[in-house]
Amino acid sequence: MSSSVRQNFNFTENSNIHFCFESISGSCRRVTKPVTLRFVLYFIMVIIILATVCGNFVVIISIAYFKQLHTNTNYLILSLAVCDFLLGVITMPNTMVYAVEGCWYLGSLFCQIHTATDMMLSTASIFHLCSISIDRYFAVCNPLSYRTKITSGVILLMIIISWVVSGLFGFTMVFLKLNIKGIEDFYHRYIDCVGGCFMFFSKFSGPLSTLFSYFIPAFIMLGIYFKIYLVARHQARSIKDITQQIQDSKENKVGVSSQQERKAAKTLGIVVGVFVFLWTPFFVCIFSNPILEYSMSPILVDTTFWFAYLNSACNPIIYAFFYTWFRKATSVIVTGKIFEKDSCWTELLAE
Repeated sequence: MSSSVRQNFNFTENSNIHFCFESISGSCRRVTKPVTLRFVLYFIMVIIILATVCGNFVVIISIAYFKQLHTNTNYLILSLAVCDFLLGVITMPNTMVYAVEGCWYLGSLFCQIHTATDMMLSTASIFHLCSISIDRYFAVCNPLSYRTKITSGVILLMIIISWVVSGLFGFTMVFLKLNIKGIEDFYHRYIDCVGGCFMFFSKFSGPLSTLFSYFIPAFIMLGIYFKIYLVARHQARSIKDITQQIQDSKENKVGVSSQQERKAAKTLGIVVGVFVFLWTPFFVCIFSNPILEYSMSPILVDTTFWFAYLNSACNPIIYAFFYTWFRKATSVIVTGKIFEKDSCWTELLAE
């Protein structure tokens, strides 16, 4: 196993190779990429980062500023956007430079902080999506008790739990070195080197952490949204039958309200679907790599990682496609009308 690990993590005895720190013993090998490839990689990654930062910044400003958007569901979306925004500002740029240049020049302590923050924000994203799925479940499946069960206090508790539990998970895993517990000697002998910054898991911590932070929550969300789909389909048929027989304006308002709830559930269901689609390859790699004796190529893992990062840029695009309020809010912000007096009361939800 040691020879395959050395090969995969670029440790060889060849005297012609270059190292991140030529004068330091135990330095990582540096794989120099062609200039054209580096330019292409930087271009793609910068586009992803800019889309992530700008798109989620607009979401944050929209929900925080416009009074009409101050709803329980939107507060969860706001907190999720903060997660994605912080990923784009704090972790993505450093990951980009490390992925393209092949070396980490910011020191081991900052590497630990970077890795822990990355784990925290990624886990917080899926916990927020779990909270959103619960919110949508009550809104669609139990609309009469929604306002009494999903209060502002409950939403705040969901947000706090999502951040605190994720933070404890990420920073505890990294700084207590739980990810390499039981294989410390192997890790320090064959993997650890100066100029490297990668998350390495044992056969125990890899599957366990992915189950906790991804697979179990993902299956819960998919189950909830399947239930929402069944209930929403039944409601749609019922409303159609009622509106054909009754033209009461009050009943029509109820129908419109139900349609809006189902539309919100559908949109956020698409957000969950995109999240699962983009993040699954990375977590499959993290889950299976220790089981496969670390035989996966680091290039494959890095590729799935950036594929997952792409999710943070996709959410605002989904909002722009499905939410009228997001398009109107973006227009107000971009045109500078946000600086006008009382612009926070702008009508965004009117059709």
